Amino acid sequence: MESPVESAREKEPPTRPSVRDVVARDVLARRAPVAAVVGCAVLGGVLMVMPHGRHHGPPPAPGPVARAMTAVGAGAPASLPDLTALIGDRETHLRAHPGDVRSWAVLGAAYAERGGRTGEARYYPKAEQALRTSLKAKPKGNPEALDGLAALAGARHDFRAARTWGEAAVAAAPKRWTAYPPLIDAYRGLGDHKAADTALARLAELRSGAQVLTRAGLLYRDHGRREDSAAALFDAAALASTPAERAACLVQAGELAWERGEPAESLRAHEAALRADPAEHAALAGRGRALAALGRTPEALRAYRTVLVKRPSPQYALELGELYESLGRGGAARAQYDVLRARVRAGAAGGVNDELVLGRFEADHGDAGSAVRRLRAEWARHPSVAVADALGWALHRSGEDEEAITFATRAMDKLHGGGVRSALYAYHRGVIERALERYGPARRHLAEALRINPYFSPLHVPSAKEALEALGEPGEAPAEFSEAAGVTPRPSR
Repeated sequence: MESPVESAREKEPPTRPSVRDVVARDVLARRAPVAAVVGCAVLGGVLMVMPHGRHHGPPPAPGPVARAMTAVGAGAPASLPDLTALIGDRETHLRAHPGDVRSWAVLGAAYAERGGRTGEARYYPKAEQALRTSLKAKPKGNPEALDGLAALAGARHDFRAARTWGEAAVAAAPKRWTAYPPLIDAYRGLGDHKAADTALARLAELRSGAQVLTRAGLLYRDHGRREDSAAALFDAAALASTPAERAACLVQAGELAWERGEPAESLRAHEAALRADPAEHAALAGRGRALAALGRTPEALRAYRTVLVKRPSPQYALELGELYESLGRGGAARAQYDVLRARVRAGAAGGVNDELVLGRFEADHGDAGSAVRRLRAEWARHPSVAVADALGWALHRSGEDEEAITFATRAMDKLHGGGVRSALYAYHRGVIERALERYGPARRHLAEALRINPYFSPLHVPSAKEALEALGEPGEAPAEFSEAAGVTPRPSR
């Protein structure tokens, strides 16, 4: 049954109608028409390539190198085995033909994608060397190398560099659609939603299909339009050209379902992603998150432990550590926090910027002062709503609530891009408001956090419930000022 909150969301006016108008032809396409169109296209292609007269069977299927080359050239994910085959093939080719500019660009893009898919940052310096070799040999008219450098910078979370390379790629070849997805990702990382919307509109003029719908879904999510986002992401999965691309779309749909407080739906999406591509490791982490919310804790722990072997991400180590901590297993939690620090160091050696996740970790489990310093620097580089939220929380944890509330408010301010409906952001803001004795807004935002996603954090959900109970009903004095209550709530984390 639809909740009152979802009903209210449907009545909200569109935030960015211009973007919706541009991509409506794709986002609003339903599954049956999509299947029919794809089926007709495939059939038409088969009829065109069939020879006249006697038929001797279908042409041979493309091999792994050809499949990966096609995917990388189209800016779509390729399977890990195909990527490995492509990397080996291009390395061999370039030893014999070191002047092949395009092969250097393809190799660099493949290295970058492999690093992103596996979490092995050692591939990023290789990617940069290959891409710069291509660009040095052909400084002009080389959009493939510029595309690759933009994608590489995005994978490293260096969104300023990603914007620079992406805009250079667009300037070099304005009608080349593959330049736009990494540029949109860069604008999102910088909190520049207006520029992201403009780039999406241009992309939709040049291209239709999964890549356009995926970016549209992510931007709808940023604007708080989660129903439109879900429609776009599932349609993107239906139009995906490879199993790996389909899995990536389903992971995003699963993440969105999680943010909506729908763990069962999130679990279904992530398990569908794993069926499409068992090497989509992000789906394992999403599966663990959903299983924990559904009370299937042993399965959740196994999913997290598996993904940390296959893709040792600092974010996943933080999530598993907090799950252990919520279960009273402090030693296991500390071990995961050590893994987090080690993975951040390994990533930094490959040029990866993990300051956001490290700042979040330090704010809750380490040195809040260090978290503030790190996140102030990150805010100067990448002023996104995610960084605003993290910095506000770190300031609160270090006792600077007056400044903290400015960042917590900005993270939820639609005028500054804070349209995303995040339970964590609402929780952080509510706790800071409570510390400032702004009890009405505190009550409202803590309740909103639990309404958006009652499972948003194994550690913070109990604290949110406790704080909300202590605040009492509207018109009542908070419990900390009521001797009759006999309760003094412990500080919320």
